[in-house]
Amino acid sequence: MTEATVPSDGQAPTRWITREVLDEAAGVLLEAHLARSKEWFPHQLVPWELGRRFTDDDDGRVPEVTLEDGVASALWVNLLTEDNLPHYFQAITATFGADSALGEWNRRWAAEEQRHSTVMRDWICLTRCLDLVALERARMRQVSVGFASESRSVSLIDGVVYLALQELATRVSHRNTGRLLADSTGVAIMNRVASDENLHYLFYRDLASAALAVNPSEVIQAIDRQVSSFEMPGAGIEGFAGHAASIASAGIYDFAVHYEQILVPLVLRSWAIESLGDLDADGEAARSHVLTRIARTGRVADRLRAAQQAQQEQRDSSAACPAPAQFLVS
Repeated sequence: MTEATVPSDGQAPTRWITREVLDEAAGVLLEAHLARSKEWFPHQLVPWELGRRFTDDDDGRVPEVTLEDGVASALWVNLLTEDNLPHYFQAITATFGADSALGEWNRRWAAEEQRHSTVMRDWICLTRCLDLVALERARMRQVSVGFASESRSVSLIDGVVYLALQELATRVSHRNTGRLLADSTGVAIMNRVASDENLHYLFYRDLASAALAVNPSEVIQAIDRQVSSFEMPGAGIEGFAGHAASIASAGIYDFAVHYEQILVPLVLRSWAIESLGDLDADGEAARSHVLTRIARTGRVADRLRAAQQAQQEQRDSSAACPAPAQFLVS
């Protein structure tokens, strides 16, 4: 497909979303990112005073920080996802290329992402809040298996749209995990990581917006595909389904969060797909399809929120009522 094709009716040529088309916007967005990003050091955030040698009887020791199941699953999945950085970098390079502003962005992104696994792993090791032997075995398996990006055809704009969705979802997951940690250092670490992820999200969000200005029909079709098939890159982790259920039960990331904090603010508000103009027939069909899907997700989210509220009201009611005398224990 060439960058510009002149239609037979004599209208303005269609510009397809190529690396060359997006590279100028990527260069501007990279400069903005570098101006906004803050230098920070993993070693300054972790509580080194908790450090001690690991011995054979460590299994019998109480961890410095205890975690609810959902929080433990979130940390497990998030860290193993961050550990798989080499494979994500390789997949993005294959899509973005290396000798371009997009390639320069990808290298900067990888350098920043590597700090996330460093600081999270150091904190987890010092607090011993996860099974470190099992975690290391899972890391070895995850990195050895890699990332099956070749299982799906990814165009340049599909990659940009997916990464915008994924980076926002990662920011939300990290921040929601931090809110449930009963440890001030852990909260600070997760907030620091989430702040980086937010800047990464903004880059991809705005790059997709630049693409919408060039060819909205091509981009809306990519949005439809990526919203319909979206899953986090950690989905390949062994036992992911169980972890995902635990994470959802904790309210860290579930259907309602996905709808309220990903689809609505990004797809409906930032990209404003409902008001896009200049769509061809395929673009209009894609918009109709993705809006229907988002609306359906919203209905599921509403039912989930109603059920959660009912459960919370039941718990509050039970807590407010004194136990019957025959069940009191002296």
